[in-house]
Amino acid sequence: MSSAPYLIIFDLDGTIVDSQSNIVRAVKEVAAALGVEEPPLAQIPLVIGLTLDEALLRLFPEVRAETHQHMEATYRKIFKRLRSESDYQEPLFPGTLEVLDALDEEGYLLGIATGKARRGVDQLLKRHSLEGRFVTIQTPDKAPGKPHPGMILNALSETGVEPGNTVMIGDTSFDILMAVAANVASIGVSWGNHPREELVKAGVNGMIDHLDDLVHEVRSLRTSSAAHVVS
Repeated sequence: MSSAPYLIIFDLDGTIVDSQSNIVRAVKEVAAALGVEEPPLAQIPLVIGLTLDEALLRLFPEVRAETHQHMEATYRKIFKRLRSESDYQEPLFPGTLEVLDALDEEGYLLGIATGKARRGVDQLLKRHSLEGRFVTIQTPDKAPGKPHPGMILNALSETGVEPGNTVMIGDTSFDILMAVAANVASIGVSWGNHPREELVKAGVNGMIDHLDDLVHEVRSLRTSSAAHVVS
């Protein structure tokens, strides 16, 4: 197997962070604060991973443009308040720390590509003592949101890793489409915000049902990619 550096890029919400309940609560509070109808509950997870403005546009398509701008500011204010409350929880999925340790031990480079703003990412990493674990952190602050490939392309540029030595780990079709557009491999997780069939339709290269399966899946994907290059 090649000794060239190999980059594993993680999505956050729905992939390694269980944040759905907080996002649902914030969306409901936005609707109440602005006096508009709540979107159907089932629709909210489907926009997680998009930039905030795009997510709100999809959830509240009938709202006027000027109200959308106010919605975004209101959402950020609500989420800031939620994070400050003593009972706020944004847990990592079970096995996250162990799999990050295992990947570190095997010499993989670890990165992040998320729809969260950089401030939210920094707060999350600090909350879970993950500062310094990722060599590249990509957010919509400096690139277009998913599924545009910009965040992955920025990660490749920042680390010097080739697309063929990179894999995106995500829970939504936006993650997989971003990977396809950037010409990198992808592994989907089955416990996130989009159903498995949507990830398959988007072109995912592999799926896992438990985080502790990730190391094996990455090894298999890397080996098969190397064999394909040799052949």
